[in-house]
Amino acid sequence: MYINPMRFTGRPEDRRSEPEEAIYDVLAEMGIPYDRVDHDYADTMEDCLQIEKLLEGKICKNLFLCNRQQTEFYLLLMPSGKPFKTKYLSGQLGCSRLSFAGENHMEELLHTIPGSVSALELIFDREGKVRLLIDRDLLTDDVICAHPGRSTSTLKISQQDFMRYVIASGHNPTFIDLPEQPE
Repeated sequence: MYINPMRFTGRPEDRRSEPEEAIYDVLAEMGIPYDRVDHDYADTMEDCLQIEKLLEGKICKNLFLCNRQQTEFYLLLMPSGKPFKTKYLSGQLGCSRLSFAGENHMEELLHTIPGSVSALELIFDREGKVRLLIDRDLLTDDVICAHPGRSTSTLKISQQDFMRYVIASGHNPTFIDLPEQPE
């Protein structure tokens, strides 16, 4: 995987996709500083480990989920090394078993593609159809690392600024507790 060995501060000088440019615009409007690393498409947690070393921060696992009827959508942020079992999350939310939402819903609601989803895309969900879920274990880190629209860049943002960003997007997070070692 190609990874630019340099960390940058702020937006890239070259032109990016419209969703990525929109995310950089909102970050600038809000005065949110961030570090950035550019890299080849990174859609697995293994790819992200190299990026974490450069950014000196952990990239969280981002899962885009829905109910059986595909009428309720959830974006779950959790530690990358933590296992995920839908039954534990479904129980906390009081809903039927969850599954991964389809690519079409991801594009429609968050303007992104599988492997690239992060809470930075919540600015595109203006109708509030996606519910943001954050595992409390993420709150132990001072920073959040996330892709800005496509997984060819990764940003490191302070947790405080990250929360300010998602709340400004109209999404108040629901904090959940997923088990470290599911039964």
